[in-house]
Amino acid sequence: MPVIFFDIGATLADAHVDPDGSLTLQPRPRVMAVLDALQEVRKGIISDPGPGNGAAARAAAALREAFPGRFADEALVHWGTKDSRRIFDQALASTGGAAADDCVFVGEDAEERACAREAGMRTAAHPVFAIAAMEDRPVLRTRIELPDGLGLPELTTAVDEAEAVVVEFVSERLALAMATRQGAQALEHAGFTVDLRGPVDEVVAFPIRDDQ
Repeated sequence: MPVIFFDIGATLADAHVDPDGSLTLQPRPRVMAVLDALQEVRKGIISDPGPGNGAAARAAAALREAFPGRFADEALVHWGTKDSRRIFDQALASTGGAAADDCVFVGEDAEERACAREAGMRTAAHPVFAIAAMEDRPVLRTRIELPDGLGLPELTTAVDEAEAVVVEFVSERLALAMATRQGAQALEHAGFTVDLRGPVDEVVAFPIRDDQ
């Protein structure tokens, strides 16, 4: 049975260190809905907890607090650096025999995704695309043009209901995004002009943060 492994910082949540040294995780937009849609899928973590003694324990406590019950299988939770395929191989070994290409790593960092692919895993740059990665459907760099009568609020609403993520508003009439073909079709149906480009992972510098 496949497993979807998630990075935490800037992927699942934004991290905040409190004055007493404790760690708080604030789930990022749309993440909870994605996790709820994956209730029947085994889920794990591959994330760097940061330096210092007790960092992994603090991160694990913050994970349980922010995402109660979502990552219950501790064998699938892996803490460490992601600068080589090593931790991804360890994660695959913890699945109990799942094939590497049946497993997915979701993380915002292109170099980390490259390490995961070296270990044989599929990858996704954003939690919204976890299911697409499981189904081996590509996520493409996308230009979205807003016609007269449709503005940023309408685009935000349409994107939130599609396999798409806006990563940069170039102007009031142009946005850069990531989208599957199904996501692009949904945006076109909503009245936007969509221009699909190459796969996201072919361009390391492509921005994938969605803070707008």
